[in-house]
Amino acid sequence: MMLASWSRNRLTAKLGIDYPIIQGPFGGFSSQRLTAEVSNFGGLGSFGANALAPEAIKDVIAEIRSLTSKPFAMNLWVSMEDEGARTSDESAFNRSLAPLATHLAELGAGRPAYKPYSPIRFEGQVHVLLDAKVPVFSFIFGIPPREILEECRAKGIVTIGAATTPDEAAALQEVGVDAIAASGFEAGGHRASFLRAAEDSLTGTLSLVPQVVDIVDVPVIAAGGIGDARGVIAALALGAEAVQMGTVFLTCEGSGASRLHRKTLLERKAGHTALTKGFTGRLARGIHNRLMDELNRTGTEILPYPLQRGLVRNLSIAAEAAGRSDLLPMWAGQSANLSICTDVSAFLSSLVEEVSEIAGLVIQWSINRRQKHPDS
Repeated sequence: MMLASWSRNRLTAKLGIDYPIIQGPFGGFSSQRLTAEVSNFGGLGSFGANALAPEAIKDVIAEIRSLTSKPFAMNLWVSMEDEGARTSDESAFNRSLAPLATHLAELGAGRPAYKPYSPIRFEGQVHVLLDAKVPVFSFIFGIPPREILEECRAKGIVTIGAATTPDEAAALQEVGVDAIAASGFEAGGHRASFLRAAEDSLTGTLSLVPQVVDIVDVPVIAAGGIGDARGVIAALALGAEAVQMGTVFLTCEGSGASRLHRKTLLERKAGHTALTKGFTGRLARGIHNRLMDELNRTGTEILPYPLQRGLVRNLSIAAEAAGRSDLLPMWAGQSANLSICTDVSAFLSSLVEEVSEIAGLVIQWSINRRQKHPDS
């Protein structure tokens, strides 16, 4: 039945979308244009706003609404900083800068100066979403306070929480979220674990999704390593009611990915991906390159999130300008080499057509089997 009506289920009805396809809310690579284009097609576009101040988030929401009248999601991180971020000092900054300093000098970039940490608070960000009554509020790295979720329900805002383990999914259902994104370790970007360390929560999508489906009553969204129609069909067969696709959208016109990042993915030069804390201070998956190797070396001091992210940003700007992909953090999931999208509408049209075709073949196979084996 799921395959027979793959584009219609309780989640698409809840979200008010035509197709159970959600664009992953990658943080620094989000764009209002991409979010709106996915939503206008009939999927759910998402915008990752975790690094933005409340006033900037307000402007983003307004611009997305100027580009689409369809539902879209705004994504935030519940946990905005790691232990030690507020007490980290200049000496720690200098030690973590050491492995980057040679590259900065080589690229002609100035040595960044230490600045005391100035946090962006989740509470301030989320109230902008509530005041704007965004259609969908998705979140990772934890569970918002109960009063926030209650206000979402009162205002008709659909909530989607991310889980990397079955235990996290159970915790999300307990607080009454509307849907759960089961994120396998194949996914690009950060591992959004919150009950145990990310290193202890590396469950693959194929294993995670059916376990989550079996223990929760709310719709499950499969995320991680889904790059084409075959992945969509597999996710639906596992019991998911939607898929979340991230890396495949990075190559689209309008994404916030850098020119080098998009070029690497489109030319299928992603090679292999790996996990690192070196890019931001939190465990995340990206394309394996020289920078990742150097920051993953034993003994390299990594600042707490988000301090390391800000530090590496200095090198990212210089590396992009110099065309040095070997020194650029490039987020990507394990299916990175399946990324072929340049035009959102064309990509999604092809994806929907292929999923429908495969679903039809599966249904016909099932009918033929029943006719040949009526007692089975």
